[in-house]
Amino acid sequence: MLAQLSQIPPRERQVVDLLYQRGSCTVAEICDALPDRLTASAVRAMLKRLESKGFVGRKESERGFVYSPTLPDSQARRAALTQVVQTFFNGSPIGAASALLGMTQRLKPSELDEIESMLARARQAAKDGE
Repeated sequence: MLAQLSQIPPRERQVVDLLYQRGSCTVAEICDALPDRLTASAVRAMLKRLESKGFVGRKESERGFVYSPTLPDSQARRAALTQVVQTFFNGSPIGAASALLGMTQRLKPSELDEIESMLARARQAAKDGE
């Protein structure tokens, strides 16, 4: 399903992205939050397609059906990042990391410290896995 997330139509992806940003939403909340106005029936149709594809789930509440993404956001982020690395960096994580580090003028010292810490953990995990 991870590879498919990047392949859903743009409007459906917009709805899924909105659910990741806001958490669970009703059809009315989704309609209000979309930049381009859609009817509630159009949004319901999209949600039904997304639900059948396994990207969105729904629960009944006092507000009606509430929709939320089925994939944990960490998996969705990983899938999106994998797609970006494949598309823009020829599949090279080093190329992507280099581009991110090229943005150091935007990084705070505490963020750079966190990156160093993450690198140290990754290095240790690689040693432990040998």
